[in-house]
Formats: sequence, structure tokens, C-alpha cells
Amino acid sequence: MLKSLLKWMRSFGSASSPRAPVEQARPALETTAANGPEDAYQARIAAEIATFADQVDVHDLPKMFHYWSNTYLRPMLEALGYSYPEDFFAKEIARARAASGRPIRVISLGAGNGDSEIRIATLLRERGVDGFRIECMDINPNMLGRCAELATQQRLNDYVIPVRGDFNRWQPTGEYDVVMANQSLHHVLELENLLDTTRRVIGAEGVFLTSDMIGRNGHMRWPEALVEVRKFWAELPERSRYNLQLRRMETEFMDWDCSVEGFEGIRAQDILPLLIERFAFDTFLAWGNVLDIFIDRSYGHHLNADDPKDRDFIDRLHAHDEAGLLDGRWKPTHILAVMTRDARAPIRQWRHLSPEYCVREVTRGMVGASA
Repeated sequence: MLKSLLKWMRSFGSASSPRAPVEQARPALETTAANGPEDAYQARIAAEIATFADQVDVHDLPKMFHYWSNTYLRPMLEALGYSYPEDFFAKEIARARAASGRPIRVISLGAGNGDSEIRIATLLRERGVDGFRIECMDINPNMLGRCAELATQQRLNDYVIPVRGDFNRWQPTGEYDVVMANQSLHHVLELENLLDTTRRVIGAEGVFLTSDMIGRNGHMRWPEALVEVRKFWAELPERSRYNLQLRRMETEFMDWDCSVEGFEGIRAQDILPLLIERFAFDTFLAWGNVLDIFIDRSYGHHLNADDPKDRDFIDRLHAHDEAGLLDGRWKPTHILAVMTRDARAPIRQWRHLSPEYCVREVTRGMVGASA
């Protein structure tokens, strides 16, 4: 069931794509950035499209990730009434549909191939929910083409609609009952504009749903977490220190800045503070930090989920990570949230990890991943 986490966590960890697309994108960035902000912006767009253009499945995650998620993340989700990520989105869309009493309009920002949206629509139809339309907005025409093809194959053309658009410059017409951002906010440069627009288009009764990454820009580790990562890194055998995505051996853990090309993690650390400023939270779940890189696609495949020693390593790592989150030594890097314009009920959250508690303050002289 939690293999559905694949889309939700598509950018989980240190790097978002294999080295080859990144190297192809770099010259364009270096050449055009000097020509002004607009050229630099368009270069990032080109890099983003090139990164994912030929990736039909960009979501593959290690078996150890699924061991961890089933063991530790799933119980937190179930405590809030959800079984897995697509179930979260489907249940909240169904709730919005029931509350409205009429057909509803949903938009998914940065939907990519639309595979999660297809699964969500399938769940809704299986549960007898009708009268919804999910617009899948993305800037990448290759991914939108695959979205259209998949919708046709699943006979969901009336429910899942590909729409090309740049969420950095989103100018929607009309209102939406539900706006969803599934692992897309950390790709957004113009966050203030997108969130202001989202707040406007959901109106007084709509909802904003998201699951995303809120750690340091570029998915780097903050200093307090980097110290802990390197302690556990020292336990790994040499064969487990090979970065499968960047194709290099890392004797010492190298904190890779994923925002160098494209928009990966471009303003991740700003997401939660900006959400707090603009929305009221109905549901909020936050988790993860030190653990992240050990179960992501760069290194997690080296760990054997069937090996008791490797599972023990992840169990100890999770316990240490969770203890640090609970006592405030470091802050979460992932969230799932239901938001509205105005508070409607007491917030549902895990333990004392409220939105405000989970904000990592940025000290002067330490702004973004370049610090």
C-alpha cells in the first residue's frame, strides 16, 4: 500500500535526478544567467524540462524506504485517518465534494505525469464519488502527454485533464474547490505569488492540500543535522557510500545542493513560514530529517530490507531522528497538510509538532543552501 509513496516522495533526499541530465543542463544555465533574470529563469525552466523529459518513472525508491515508511510513517498517517498518500488526497477531495453538494473543480499544481492524480481519481470512482474534475497543471509538455495517455488508458478523460502552465506565474480563471500541491511547492521560485493566488482561488469554503519538503534550500542539511548525518554515515561500509544518482564514491558525506540546476528545492525552507502567514491549518503532520538521505534513491538501495542488521541500522536512525525532532534539536523536513483561508476547527497534528514549532529559524548570514 505505501508503495504509493513513490509520487509523494519523488524528490526525497539529496538529489532529484541522475547526473547525466544535470550535466547537460549546466552549460545552458551558465551561458544564459549572465544575460539577465528572465534568461536565467528560462534556463532553469529548460533544465527542469530536460531533467524529467525522458523519465517515465521518476519515483523509484529503495525497498528500505518502504520498510521504514510502513513501520514508522504509516501509523502516523493512520492516526489522522489516512492509509497512504493518495488516500489522503482522495478523502479530502471527497469531503470537499460532499460539503459542496455540487460538482467540484480541483487543480493539481506541478502534476507531472499525472500518475498520482490518476490513482486519486480511480480511488474516488471506486468509492462512488462523482462530480469532480482534476486539472493536472505542469510546464513540461512531455509529462502532460504521458498524463493524457494514461487518462485515456484508464478511461478517466472526463476526470483528469492535462493543462499546461507555469505555477510560478499562475493566473487562473475562476475559483477552485480544491488546490493540491503534491511534492511541487519545493520547485516554486515565486512562492508568494503562488500561495497568494491559491488563497484567493479557494475562496471562503475551499481547501489547499499539500505534501512537500520543507528542509533547507536545495535539500541540503542544516548544520545541526549534518553533524548527525555524518555520525551515522561513518557506520556505512564503503560499498554503501556510492551515490547512485550522482555516480560517484563519497568517502565523506557530501552535502549536495540540488537547486544548482532547475528548481529542485529552490526555496524549500520558505514554504512553511509562508504557509503559516497565509492559511489556517486543519490537519498538519511533519516528520523526518537526519534519516532522509539513508533511505533515498542515492544511497538507500545499498541497504537490504531483508537483512536484520540493516533494518536495525534504520530502526536506530529513526529513533534518533524522532527524538531530535521531538526535543527541538532539529526540525522536520516533510509535511502533509490540509489548509483553509480561515480556521474552522482545532488543528489535528502529531504530538506537539505544530506548524509554528516546526519552523527552522534562519540566522543572519545563513540564508539558503549557499550558506
